[in-house]
Amino acid sequence: MEKNLAKTYNPHDFEDRIYEMWETRGAFRAEVDENKKPFTIVMPPPNITGQLHMGHALDQTLQDVLTRFKRLQGYSALWLPGSDHASIATEVKVVDKIRQDEGLEKEDLGREEFLKRAWAWKEEYGGRITTQCRKLGDSCDWSRERFTMDEGCNKAVNHFFVKLYEKGYIYRGNRLINWCPECGTSLSDAEVEHEDKNGKYWYFRYEAEDGGEGLVVATSRPETMFGDVAIAVHPSDERYKDLVGKNVILPLVGKAIPVIADEYPDPEKGTGAVKITPAHDPNDFEVGQRHNLENICCINEDATMNALAGKYEGMDRFECRKAWVADLEEAGYLVKTEDKVIPVGGCYRCGTTIEPMLSDQWFVAMEELAKPAIEAAKNGDLVHVPERFEKTYLHWLEEIRDWCISRQLWWGHRIPAWYCQDCGEVIVAEEAPHTCTKCGSTNLKQDEDVLDTWFSSALWPFSTLGWPEKTPELEYFYPTDVLVTGYDIIFFWVVRMVFSAFETTGESPFKYVYVHGLVRDAEGRKMSKSLGNGIDPLEVIDQYGADALRFMLTTGITPGNDMRFKEDRLESCRNFANKLWNASRFVIMNLQDEEGNFKEIKNNGLQDEDKWLLSRVNDAAAYVTRTLEKFDLALAGQKVYELIWNEYCDWYIEIVKGRLYGDDEEDKQTARYVLVKALKDMLRMLHPFMPYITEEIWSFLPKEEPTEDNPDGFLIRDKWPEFTEETLYAEEVKKLEMAMEAIRAIRNIRVEADAAPSRQLRAVIIADEAMDTVKAGERYIKKIANITEITFTSDKADAPDEVMSAVINGAVICIPLDDLVDYSAEFERLTKEKQKLEGEVKRVKGKLSNEGFVKKAPEKVVNEEKEKMAKYEDMLAKVIERLAMVEGKLK
Repeated sequence: MEKNLAKTYNPHDFEDRIYEMWETRGAFRAEVDENKKPFTIVMPPPNITGQLHMGHALDQTLQDVLTRFKRLQGYSALWLPGSDHASIATEVKVVDKIRQDEGLEKEDLGREEFLKRAWAWKEEYGGRITTQCRKLGDSCDWSRERFTMDEGCNKAVNHFFVKLYEKGYIYRGNRLINWCPECGTSLSDAEVEHEDKNGKYWYFRYEAEDGGEGLVVATSRPETMFGDVAIAVHPSDERYKDLVGKNVILPLVGKAIPVIADEYPDPEKGTGAVKITPAHDPNDFEVGQRHNLENICCINEDATMNALAGKYEGMDRFECRKAWVADLEEAGYLVKTEDKVIPVGGCYRCGTTIEPMLSDQWFVAMEELAKPAIEAAKNGDLVHVPERFEKTYLHWLEEIRDWCISRQLWWGHRIPAWYCQDCGEVIVAEEAPHTCTKCGSTNLKQDEDVLDTWFSSALWPFSTLGWPEKTPELEYFYPTDVLVTGYDIIFFWVVRMVFSAFETTGESPFKYVYVHGLVRDAEGRKMSKSLGNGIDPLEVIDQYGADALRFMLTTGITPGNDMRFKEDRLESCRNFANKLWNASRFVIMNLQDEEGNFKEIKNNGLQDEDKWLLSRVNDAAAYVTRTLEKFDLALAGQKVYELIWNEYCDWYIEIVKGRLYGDDEEDKQTARYVLVKALKDMLRMLHPFMPYITEEIWSFLPKEEPTEDNPDGFLIRDKWPEFTEETLYAEEVKKLEMAMEAIRAIRNIRVEADAAPSRQLRAVIIADEAMDTVKAGERYIKKIANITEITFTSDKADAPDEVMSAVINGAVICIPLDDLVDYSAEFERLTKEKQKLEGEVKRVKGKLSNEGFVKKAPEKVVNEEKEKMAKYEDMLAKVIERLAMVEGKLK
């Protein structure tokens, strides 16, 4: 076995090996343990159609950081993984595969054979994304992996459906739904993505049946006019009071429709008159319900026009729009056209413009179910991080409409409802009935539709733990602690989980909703296939390693805000890993003898620098714990970064090197003790962010005593460092911080004077009250800042006349100019500079003394040359003055 880390940091050498070791040895396993507190996160289940993208990488890394943190704190930390059956997306994939491979449609196969193909597709491709999650380092309990259509989830879905149906919350009705003509299924409101697009309002005249003036109506969807059943005006609109109760004629169609008074039209908008098409607009549908109007559908499910459209029958809805508007204009019914930005609803899967359709569907009545979910946010039972997302959550719940849950698909949870073909009875049951409960007939047919994917996802936090059974896992791990999710699915998923949980378990499914933003490209654009700006996390891992990607993602975010993916930040994170690797190699090398055995490591009495470092690690433990508890992961990660890079590598290791190579064996033991203790605590704090490199380094350090919970001695199952009052060491910290401030000041003076670090200097430090503190750091200042002699004084007169100085907290550092400057080299440099400037002055003088140039050149060019002349002359005067001073020093 190797005794030390490899010379070069290469994540490919160990990341896969370490993950396999963790998984094989059960390091991710969470058990019901009454001696421990539980901590639970359920993974938002990625679709089985998906591949790992940067959004997954961010979402899952955040969850993994929290899980690893809590595991180290001694919790029984369960991160429960799984995948979603994704009804629409998966069915589209399977249908495409059948077409390509067999030249058939799903209807040619029949439902049973199609589902065999779908399950086979799931077995072949469904595990792809969970395999990719392992590359990222996800420490999920894979032994508990679930699928939204597995037997347990199906049982939970049927139980929930029946329960809601029996309480009257689920009903079947002929209502207006969102229809995707491309996917051939209904969609819930949450599955419709609204986008503002450039459109038009067409203003058409509807003539009065009695020959009167009639009225003008504006519409953005003239193709729906074939389904018009009324014109509505506001009761208080004086313009139309004489028309209410009378009929107007539908242009070109010739059909008489009534003018009705309703609160819905806005007199200030358009003409104040609104055409009412209940079968094709949700607002019109509500008006139609109030006035008992007929529902007339003029568009087919494939978005072509039906027989009501007359000669336009069979045309696509948008082709019909063009032809119909042209005919209305030719007939003189078009009054005017207005360009408008119009919100257009599109299918969240394929982007096709949604068509509102009247259809027999299953719905969940939401008004009562929403109330406990609203109250939970208002009374603090459910906390959004950041808090501002509570508004989004509440807005969606307070404005919620009944949820259409049936989908015209075959892949998914089939609706547990059966129809008696003899008496028409509807039977809703968890298990398939054998006979009709009303007439005893065996001629039963199950509903053809499946449930909305989100119906099963809504049960995820508790169905995955065994609900509706009261399992030990459900009793122990539920409710879960935090849900980590993007802000784009708050209403898709979060809202539905909360109201479903209150209905089934009587409590919120989680205490916190930690909301993160999207990962955008370097220019701030959303990553998409159309822009070609997507970045594959697996390619990033292959190039930089998983740790660098994870650290970049977690330290580049603030809760709720989008982040930009930048290559230079990845480079920086890999450089950090490399710095830690090299520092650890140095430490391990100094812990071992020539045979590779560990030398004596013992605390024989701490030096000031030891106490300073241990105090800084102690402070960091408190800060990192506090910020992780608040979900400020970026602040926590940045703190560990600064501790390792600045304080451990750049300061402590540099200070302690002399002790490691000295003759005092007891002090060497102490130095080794501090190096190891600090490194171990830093690895513990960094582990949630960069699990692979920390575990690899840990394996080369002196082993901790094995425990029942951690028999292998892995870092992943070790103990989180805790803050202690005994390790504050305030006085020693003050001394070291003062010395470091002085060293930084001297380094800055060197840079300003262009004096090499190897150049030995003398220093005068002027101080009053801080004298003892600054004096205590003398040996550090001398050693690290390369100072041969320090004069401590409280009198400014003790400093040489010619010095470069810097003010620090409580003291002034003065470095004699004679020490900083190599006068021979400076004389040579200034002589060359003088010659160069003299040449420039001569050249510009020549130009300006040339009358031809001054007369012919543009005034601007001449003025520029004059400015150059003044600048060069000024620079030359300063160089000559400086040269004289240096020359005097050389004499």
